[in-house]
Amino acid sequence: MKSKILVTGGAGYIGSHTAVALATAGYEPVLVDNFVNSSKSVLEGLKQILQAEPTFYEADCTDKQQMEAIFKKEGNIRGVIHFAAYKAVGESVAEPIKYYQNNLGSLLVLLELMEQYGVAELVFSSSCTVYGQPDELPVTEQSPTKPANSPYGRTKQMCEDILRDAVASGRKLKTVALRYFNPVGAHPSGLIGELPNGVPNNLIPFVTQTAAGLREKITVFGDDYNTSDGTCIRDYIHVLDLADAHIKTFEYLRDRSENSFYDVVNVGTGQGNSVLEVIQTFEEVSGKPLNYQLGPRRPGDVEQVWADVAKANNVLNWKTQHSLKDALKDAWRWQQNLVKTE
Repeated sequence: MKSKILVTGGAGYIGSHTAVALATAGYEPVLVDNFVNSSKSVLEGLKQILQAEPTFYEADCTDKQQMEAIFKKEGNIRGVIHFAAYKAVGESVAEPIKYYQNNLGSLLVLLELMEQYGVAELVFSSSCTVYGQPDELPVTEQSPTKPANSPYGRTKQMCEDILRDAVASGRKLKTVALRYFNPVGAHPSGLIGELPNGVPNNLIPFVTQTAAGLREKITVFGDDYNTSDGTCIRDYIHVLDLADAHIKTFEYLRDRSENSFYDVVNVGTGQGNSVLEVIQTFEEVSGKPLNYQLGPRRPGDVEQVWADVAKANNVLNWKTQHSLKDALKDAWRWQQNLVKTE
């Protein structure tokens, strides 16, 4: 019998790609989503890729009654990957209580039900935002976490603290917080990808939407940073590599003999690219010139950050397989598919 893995936020960007990776690796993903940050069209894309209807529940992870019904019905859930969270930095500043209620509340409900139903393995979706602007680069898991620039970032730090404290209390919980850097790209089929609601917060959807003629231009926020070309530097990881890291993390948890265990692991490429480098690489792979302008710095933006991935390589036995060019080609294919279907 295939091991069932509950995937919260399973219709979201990273969740949907991880669902494909889980199914390919022989697990049975059980998806939960309330479509606040996602679209029902993703389920159709998953069905085409998997050649089967994914197991799916429309539910809110902060609703214990709804979530308990899923645990009861599925019966033998082996582990949980918790993606479901509000994630817009600007919105979190404007509506902090909403972010604390959702992002902390959903984790607390899951931990309660996992203990009740004897589910011990959890992979938590954390973020490199916990590091703030690092003192040294690349960032290692030992780098100090800085006061977060937003309530969103604080919720990720607090969730890590909750997991650390839960394990320290001796409860039966094996968990790893994966600190993601900047996920980009899409499934090579072009059937699922990043699908922002309204104006994108992330660079790549803005790039592809501008190339597709849906947006007039891109504003590059800040050209006077202390970097090679004056623009911010980030570590852009293909979402397929990120999805694969979750499979490797479950294998790692399965092989640990302890009943109670907590760890954090960076998931990135180990190198940084500037905003202008991303724009120029996209123009190269797509053959589409982009209309962009240089603008003032955006409040809260970190100047540069990229990951030290030695721990992921050595402990999880995981390495990236896809380049920035691959990611941008896949993102462009996804965007062209979207334009055709709209």
